[in-house]
Amino acid sequence: MKLCPACRQELPEISRYCSQCGQRLHADAVEPPPPPPRRVEPPANRLNVEVLYGMVATLSLAIIFPPWETPTSQAPEFLGLHFILNPPTPDAIVSRLLLTIELVTIAIAGLYGSFLFRQKP
Repeated sequence: MKLCPACRQELPEISRYCSQCGQRLHADAVEPPPPPPRRVEPPANRLNVEVLYGMVATLSLAIIFPPWETPTSQAPEFLGLHFILNPPTPDAIVSRLLLTIELVTIAIAGLYGSFLFRQKP
């Protein structure tokens, strides 16, 4: 039998608390710490597919209507955006530098826009 340190009530050996006053009997025993709270993962955000479709459409239009410039034998001049099969002048060439800049800019803007306007579940 155990004695309660507060009220001197006799208690069985298996008691952890006094049934008379509620005092804890095993002050030296340490309870295991509570389990850590479960980490809740935020739901995965999905990219906005409509913006990606718009990016693909804009990239297609940029290829169909490329930037034209004068041939290398003439002074450099931007001739505008014309249909790929209908150049502004017979000797005009597609500006590869301007087309590359245009395509990369559209792709980066489309990916950034689809991330910026992503759908949250």
